[in-house]
This record gives sequence, C-alpha cells and structure tokens, in this order.
Amino acid sequence: MPFLSIVIINYNTRDLLQKCLVNLLSIYPEKEIIVVDNGSSDGSAEMVRNEFNEVLLIETTNNGLAAGSNLGLERSRGDYVLYMGTDAYPTSETVSGMIEYMEENNNVGISTAKLVLRDGTVDMDAHRGFPTPWAAFTHFTKINKIFPDSRFFNRYFLGGLDMKQPHEIDLCIAHFMFIRRVVFDRIGKWDEQFFLYGEDVDFCYRTKEAGFKIMYLPQFSVLHYKGVTVGIRKQTTDISTASQETRKKMKKETTRAMRLFYDKHYKNKYPKWLTGIVLFGIESLSRLREKGFFLG
Repeated sequence: MPFLSIVIINYNTRDLLQKCLVNLLSIYPEKEIIVVDNGSSDGSAEMVRNEFNEVLLIETTNNGLAAGSNLGLERSRGDYVLYMGTDAYPTSETVSGMIEYMEENNNVGISTAKLVLRDGTVDMDAHRGFPTPWAAFTHFTKINKIFPDSRFFNRYFLGGLDMKQPHEIDLCIAHFMFIRRVVFDRIGKWDEQFFLYGEDVDFCYRTKEAGFKIMYLPQFSVLHYKGVTVGIRKQTTDISTASQETRKKMKKETTRAMRLFYDKHYKNKYPKWLTGIVLFGIESLSRLREKGFFLG
C-alpha cells in the first residue's frame, strides 16, 4: 500500500485546523500528517502539541505558503504528497480512490478532486486554465460569465469540458493538490518568491512543462470552506479570523503574484506591446483592490 504524506500549512486557523485533523485521523491507514505552523498567534501550535500526538508539527516564522510547503516536503516520506488547507475536508473514499487512480495512471503527476463550497456550488478555482493574457482578459472583464461553456471565452475556468467525467486540466489550487513524489524529483520544490497566491499556478506550470498530466477527478469530492486564512473571499467572511492588516496584505499579494508569474513564464513569449498592456492591467487591478474592490 502506497504511503501518503499530508501536508497542511496553517496560519491562525486553530479551530478549523482542529476539525481538519480530527477528520484526517480516520482517513487512509498508511499516512503521516505534517502541520507547518507559520507563526500563528492564536494557539494553533499549542493545540496540535496537546491534542494530536500523531501529527508532526513544524513551527516556523511566516515566510509564506511556498516556504512552508517546502518545509513540509523536506520532512515528508510519502510516495504521494497531499497538500491541503485547514478548510478542506476529504472523505476516506476520496483519498483512497485518488491513490488508486494515481497508481493506475503513471503519467499523471498531479490530481485534484471536485471541491464543493459550503453552499453546495463547485469551486471552479480547482478547475483552471493557465492565466494567459486572453484568459485573464475574459475573466477580469467578466466575459467568461456570459459564455461559461465556451472554450474560447472561458479559458480561465476551462469552459466546455464535461464536469462529470475525469479530464485533464492546466492547474489546480494547493488547497487540495495530490502530487506524485517523482514530480518534485523532476522539477524541484515550490518557488518561494511567491508568498501567497501563484505558487500553485507556477508549480502546475512547471509540472506540465516536465511532461506530466494534471487531472480533475470529479468522482471524488472534498468540502472546501475557501479563503478562511486570508479573509478576502465573501464565502468565508463570516468565519475567517484574519485581521484587517492580513486582509489588506493578501489583496496586495494577489497582484504581486500575477506580476511574478508573468515575468517568469510569459514575458519572453509575448510581444513587448502586449506585455505593456498586461502589466498596466495588473497595476490597475492592484490599485482597485487597494481601494476595497476584490474583482475576481
């Protein structure tokens, strides 16, 4: 039976982390659970130490999600590494089913499940295309909402694909990302230039460049609260304990990640005039978010 490492990066979500760990203890026998606490001030680390002897706790300062993910990776031993947030609640059937799928499909480097929000809707951030200039334009202008099933106008969320059948996607989010160990051997660790946001987009991009498939497996589902740590999503403003300072910083990080990803992967692929338009758009979006608008 393959050994599974579950890595959770926590920042000030003690109560959700406790609920998450209780859920995970009964899931899949051959596993280890690693919690990387990024300098929480709400007693998260103390709770893990006092209540969960089975869990490997790594305490560190908050150097970002990618840095915490690398710390967890360094201590992990699994054939597969499952990264998930404290706000994700998979079932035993989901985890064992995804391991079985990965064992039968060696060309798949990453897989994810159908993430279901508290209101019962599907979290489409787990079913994404790469943020090319066209995909980003149709998303932020909301054109993709007019044509949600269009492969041309909704590249951002990969419109037109059968959401009930397994299929290949460009990327998924690190809130529930199932990774084959050999992927890390091939492409390396998470890029710590990304503090929060974009690290999963970058990792998936490098994974696809290395020749691995990334699969969306809707036959398996996971309850996802979404955005509890950062507190800028309307779905979780009622339960997030994020401070106003944290929320403000996270809005800045969304657009900083966009610039970083574009510079790293797209800057040399597109003409300078288009790059200028893209960077202007990112800067405009950043200013709007600083004024209180999230927009996307």
